[in-house]
This record gives sequence, C-alpha cells and structure tokens, in this order.
Amino acid sequence: MYEFAIAWEWLAFAVRWLHVVTAIAWIGSSFYFIALDLGLVKRDHLPPGAYGEEWQVHGGGFYHIQKYLVAPERMPEHLTWFKWESYSTWLSGFAMLCIVYYGGADLFLIDRHVLDISATTAIALSLASLGLGWILYDLLCKSPLGKNTWGLMILLYGVLVAIAWGYTQVFTGRAAFLHLGAFTATIMSANVFFIIIPNQKIVVADLIAGRTPDPRLGAQAKQRSLHNNYLTLPVIFFMLSNHYPLAFATDFNWIIAALVFLMGVTIRHWFNTTHARKGKPTWTWLATVLLFILIIWLSTVPKVLTGEVRAEAAPAFARFAGNAHFPAVKEAISTRCSMCHAAEPVYEGIARPPLGVTLESDAEIAARAREIYIQAGRSHAMPPANITDMTAEERGLITTWFESAVGETR
Repeated sequence: MYEFAIAWEWLAFAVRWLHVVTAIAWIGSSFYFIALDLGLVKRDHLPPGAYGEEWQVHGGGFYHIQKYLVAPERMPEHLTWFKWESYSTWLSGFAMLCIVYYGGADLFLIDRHVLDISATTAIALSLASLGLGWILYDLLCKSPLGKNTWGLMILLYGVLVAIAWGYTQVFTGRAAFLHLGAFTATIMSANVFFIIIPNQKIVVADLIAGRTPDPRLGAQAKQRSLHNNYLTLPVIFFMLSNHYPLAFATDFNWIIAALVFLMGVTIRHWFNTTHARKGKPTWTWLATVLLFILIIWLSTVPKVLTGEVRAEAAPAFARFAGNAHFPAVKEAISTRCSMCHAAEPVYEGIARPPLGVTLESDAEIAARAREIYIQAGRSHAMPPANITDMTAEERGLITTWFESAVGETR
C-alpha cells in the first residue's frame, strides 16, 4: 500500500502538468482574442458584414485579420474552433481536485475545527457547489438583469464574495481558495461549452441553410467572453494560492479573496482599454497596488494561521503516532525540521512556517505522515538542500515508520 503513495504522487504530478499546459493554452488564446477584438479598426474598404480588421506581425510574416460581427456571406471551407483548450483545462483541473482534495479529504479538504463533517459529505458539498454555482450564474445572465452588463457584473461580484465566505465556513482555508478557483473556472468553461460554442454552431448552421443568423446569439456569447476575461486572473491566483498560507490560512481569507477579484478587474481594465486604443488608465495600477497592500495587511493582522496544534491525532492518522518507530522519527523531525516548521521558526530568514506546516506535536507529525514520507523519506526534497544535514539513516527511519504503519492496516 505504501507504494501506492508513490504512484499517487506521480499521478498527481502528471495531471498537474497537463492542467498547467492546457491552462496556458486556454488563457493565452483568451487573452489574444480579447486583445484582437478590442484592437479591430473599422475601415471603408471592408467587405459587406465585416465589423473591423487588424494587421499583425509575428514569426517573420504579416497577418491580415477581419472579423464579421454576425457571419460572412459565405462560409469558408475550414473553420478553426477554439474550445478544447477550455474543456481540457476544466477536465484536468477536476481530475486534480479528485486526486488531491477528494483522495486526501481528511488532510486537505476537511478541517473539523471549521466544520465537523465526513469526507463523503464534504465531497458532496464540493460537487454540489460547482454545479449549482453554474446554474445560478446562468439564470442571472438570462434574467432581465443580464441586459445590463456592468450591473450584472456587480451582482455577480456579490455572489462570488458570498461564495468565498461560504467556502471558508465549510472547508480548510487551502481547500476554500482552491474551490473558489474551481467554482469560477467551472463558470468560465461552462460558458464556452453551453453558450459560446453552441451559439456559434447555430450561426454556422443558419448560414449553411441560407437563413440570416440571429445577432443576439453573438451578443450573448460576447457577454460571456467578457466575463471570462475578467475572471481569468483571479482564477490563476486561487489555483496558485495553495502554496501561500498567508493568502488562504488567515482570519480574513474570504475578504482577501474578494479583493483579488477586484484586482483582476483593475488589471484587465488597463489592458482592455489599452488594446481598444482608448488611452492608458494608469490609475488602475495604483488601485491594484493599494488593493495588494491591503491584502498583505489583512494577511498578518491579526497573525492567525490554520493548522493549530491538536491535542491528539485524528483517528485517520492515529496509527502513525502509535507506531513503534514514531518516537525516533519525532526526534529526527525535531532535530532536522522543526527550526522552520514551527509556530515561531528559529531559522534565520524564515518568519513563518513554510506553507503553514508546523511539525511540533505528535498530531501534526502524524497528520503529515504521507508528505514527510514522500519529501524526506523517499526523496531528498526536504530539508531544502539538506541544510540541516539529515542523514541517510534518518531518511531510512522515516521510510520504515511510514511503511510499517501503513502495513499495520492491511
């Protein structure tokens, strides 16, 4: 069974690699087309139905691009559809959610000091929130409120803030931020799958059949694309946040999340306005910096991180604390790891425990048994550059401890 931990770790790495690659493709194409759309110029010589054109240079050649707001008079023989970047990103991201947070629910998803629920209940709440979030968003967009683009975005911002608060009342801080990213990414990918691509396919079918396409289909797709554009940067922040406990593991984490959404708006507003040749609103950068300073302040006032010392190990990890090798392992960890992974680190230059991980109590060490096994037993990732001179014998002891504890449950 302990070899399963190694295989699981590599599976997580492979899926994460896929997720990052597909996300780069999706975000890159999204940013490109938003910039292209905003940079289109209307000229007299354009063919009938053409909305605007843009000249670009790349790769040693020139590109002449024309956009038809509804559709051209005749369909070309070949169309390139930009959709699989979105679908692949969401599917690989959901796979990551299953591998890391559902597969490790007791460690990464559930904090029983926040809400004492079972792994099954937590996973069910996670899945329900993603599905119901899209339904609520879609209904709001299709309601009369959806006709006012900016009014709708303000309302949706309120919904996102409420969801951010709700997640922090159910899951660990790390899982709350990850779910907020997944919640937002689900909306974005569903926009592509349920609205943008289907609307474009209807337009193509109408043209082939000789019918005049409904311009409302294009307008609806453009509105959803605009939402995706403003949500992209916050999603990236939340997906990266699990490496930074000062973001997710503080009392005001949900307020930090709310401010991150605003930063996404201010940054994208500068780029969108610039690409549209409507000036360069430099005030947005000042607003972004001020928001970021406020986030930094909220992350440290008061100084409260999750991962409090437990009096005893949770039942799921009790076997590691009760194993015969545990006392020797605890001594090795205290000698080689606790100067950084402590509530008040003593190692020079380390102000807070890396990733919010403390390894001072039996419960904390037992709860992190798998990570210790992977990073200090089966690999030399920790301590970094072996700065505390962990010996081969100590690494072997950690490996023996974990494998024997897992073997006891067979």
